[in-house]
Amino acid sequence: MAPTAIHDERVPTGSPGKPRILVPEKVSPDGLSMLASDFEVDLRPGLSADELLGAISSYHGLIVRSETKVTAKILSAGIKLRVVARAGVGVDNIDVDAATAQGIIVVNSPSGNIVAAAEHTVALLLATARNIGRADRSFKEGKWERSKLVGVEVGHKTLGIIGLGKVGMKVARMCVGLGMKVVAVDPYASADLAKQANVELVASLADLLPIVDFLTIHTPLLASTLDLLGEEEFKRMKKTARVLNVARGGVYNEAALLKALDEGWIAGAGLDVFTQEPPEEGSVAAQLAKHPKVVSTPHLGASTVEAQENVSLDVCGQVLLILKGGLPTSAVNAPLILPEEYRKLQPFVKLIEKMGGLYTQHYVGAKGRMLGGRKFELVYQGDLASITNTRPLYAALVKGLVSTISDSGGRDVNIVNANLIAKEKGLVINEMHTHETSDSQTFASLVKLRCIDTEKSGEQIIEGYVSGNTVYISKLGRFTASFTPEGTLLILHNYDEPGKIGGVGTALGKHGINIRFMTVASLDSGEEPAMDSLTRVDSAVAGMERSAPNGKGGTKRS
Repeated sequence: MAPTAIHDERVPTGSPGKPRILVPEKVSPDGLSMLASDFEVDLRPGLSADELLGAISSYHGLIVRSETKVTAKILSAGIKLRVVARAGVGVDNIDVDAATAQGIIVVNSPSGNIVAAAEHTVALLLATARNIGRADRSFKEGKWERSKLVGVEVGHKTLGIIGLGKVGMKVARMCVGLGMKVVAVDPYASADLAKQANVELVASLADLLPIVDFLTIHTPLLASTLDLLGEEEFKRMKKTARVLNVARGGVYNEAALLKALDEGWIAGAGLDVFTQEPPEEGSVAAQLAKHPKVVSTPHLGASTVEAQENVSLDVCGQVLLILKGGLPTSAVNAPLILPEEYRKLQPFVKLIEKMGGLYTQHYVGAKGRMLGGRKFELVYQGDLASITNTRPLYAALVKGLVSTISDSGGRDVNIVNANLIAKEKGLVINEMHTHETSDSQTFASLVKLRCIDTEKSGEQIIEGYVSGNTVYISKLGRFTASFTPEGTLLILHNYDEPGKIGGVGTALGKHGINIRFMTVASLDSGEEPAMDSLTRVDSAVAGMERSAPNGKGGTKRS
């Protein structure tokens, strides 16, 4: 058969210059300064949706807060985009599903503004209890309305919390310190942690609502939490109860909340977030913001100097990691991998991607050939078998398999979308772990890629290992000689006869191609004596593949 020429065809993503990062909103310079030496950072606050759509194609990273809407259309236009970072917690302004399909990692900062959000919740709680908003307006108008502005104490009152996550737990601890009784509903909350924080867990929202004097919500805006509280829920509450929202607009049904305040079903509200920000004049959100029983603030939950510094440092650090080939710490659409695990996996990520590319080029061939109809087993042997989170290794195989014959629809293949792309390409990949290696005396860890080609009823095997962070292929089908899968490799399957090695050198020399090294392995094929040879050359061999004669005296079909 014609020799197999394997090239490392991949080119670096992005432009020849520094990768570019777009920041269309105000983000603390503390984090942005981390990026300046390695990346070109463009600060363009106030960018419209159309302007963002027109500009995004030249950027590798996008850092936003809550105002920028990162739609599927924008993500699709971001042909170089690798990461979208939300400087804050909520990502409902980002189409995460579209980002996942494009292989774009979405990160946020779930812990950077915990204290700020919790403190703002407590501030609104106290402000609604003591009529601070109305008192401030009245006093500035020259009035002295002490008798009209009598409030309530919060000590010995009951606070209800929906969502006992990090912010909810922080609010609980603060309010326990104010002498409040705290009850909460959260199907995922730890009973032990709740008990340690002096929080009583109740079974359902229906059990919670009638007993609370104050109610605060700390959940993301999901299909299951949209309009979580409507008219029926407000009617179940005490007429003296007050509700708070420093999470996401839309968790309370705004029309129902407005009616509850007007009808006297509840006593007041403290609102920092709305379904529309800023609220459009005349809208329900605007009516709520101006309501005399409401203390309203313009989404200030995370607006402290410290919180802005924290989230900026957090997300910019993650952007730095991702654009340098690392993994984020708070990815919304990618698995969390511990740093020590990732350090161990990194060289194997490179190895397995090389194995996938080698398989496709050697066994599948040129573009247009099909990977479909093949089932793969990716076997982790030895020490590597102890790693349970192998998503980066799985993604590396998918990337290696498809990158040399397919453009993947213009998407980068990574841990975010590898499973999706594998399904699209009809690849079946099973991962296996075994603590024993084929050669336990030689390799601490070994990776085996086995393919069952159902069309040809055959099996192909590639094995590899890592030594000193250098990757090696130790087996390619029946070829069992270690080599590094770099540059251009020429693989021949020959009759085992005198003159074959010299013939290869002569043929390459005639085309001005220099041999860097050659290794030969004899094969016991059970038929005529045969050998495999693998040659690294300094340049591509296109145009000479058919220069050697077929049949006896030439190359032998494998």
